[in-house]
Amino acid sequence: MNCVLIDACGWAALIDAGLNLDVAMSKVIGKPRYLLLEKVREELISLSKQRKGLLLKLLDSKSEIIAAPKELRHTDGMLLELSKENNWPVLTVDRRLKERLINNGGSYIEVTSRNVLRLIQN
Repeated sequence: MNCVLIDACGWAALIDAGLNLDVAMSKVIGKPRYLLLEKVREELISLSKQRKGLLLKLLDSKSEIIAAPKELRHTDGMLLELSKENNWPVLTVDRRLKERLINNGGSYIEVTSRNVLRLIQN
């Protein structure tokens, strides 16, 4: 089974686009296992205090919390390292993170302007 790392901005973009997570993702990589860093979950909880409708209960029910690489403190660095090590794409729309992923052998799934998901691999 494929795994997908969820980034906070990627989740928010998916929700904003009105996409059904399972249907949209199945068109890109099949039926994945959704992985969520505790730090990303904390970012989403903080974001949910400023805006409603992030469907965090849905995310919690669909994803598995995973441990972060111990030596890293920044979320993007954690996502980059896990993506490279395990060949897991990151669901994100963060331009800098996408560049770092491609430049370092990672991959990502983005929400496009047409409200579909697209997998970008190096």
